[in-house]
Amino acid sequence: MSLEAPISPEAKVIATCLSGEHQFSKSTVDFIELIAGQGIRGDAHCGVTVKHRSRVAKGPSQPNLRQVHLIHSELHAELVEADYEVGPGIMGENVTTQGVDLLALPVGTILRLGSEAVIWLTGLRNPCKQLNDYQDGLMQAVLDRDAENNLIRKSGVMAMILEGGIVRAGDEIVVELPPLPHAPLERV
Repeated sequence: MSLEAPISPEAKVIATCLSGEHQFSKSTVDFIELIAGQGIRGDAHCGVTVKHRSRVAKGPSQPNLRQVHLIHSELHAELVEADYEVGPGIMGENVTTQGVDLLALPVGTILRLGSEAVIWLTGLRNPCKQLNDYQDGLMQAVLDRDAENNLIRKSGVMAMILEGGIVRAGDEIVVELPPLPHAPLERV
């Protein structure tokens, strides 16, 4: 199934962020350049094989399923309301979105960011203790439980880059769902 229009009229990129170093937060920048099959030019997590330190320790030759990290701005709003000091890039995302329920999308969803970039959702970001190092209780604030007591990870989604391009704040997001049956996003 393909959606020709964004999920909502507000479906857009509201911030782009990167960091050349492995650190908790990323700096907001005017634009990012996505490179197909690798990641974001100048970002510490760019590469064909895994770059996240915890994943490298388990096997440095694993494919990089975490080339782009996206967080929905609606999570930021929820956390700010709960007195956490967060905003674009603070929790390490490359792209902050608005108007797309990222966590509800299935594995294999394609997101078109602006006029060039195309990414493929691989899974959920697993929150880590660095969230609590930044602000006490933040890790627990991005975890929840559903009606069946299953763990819900709210700290964003991860993706691989299918087609590169420049992405800027204000760019439209178009969502294309994969064929049925849909598989829910799992931790990657």
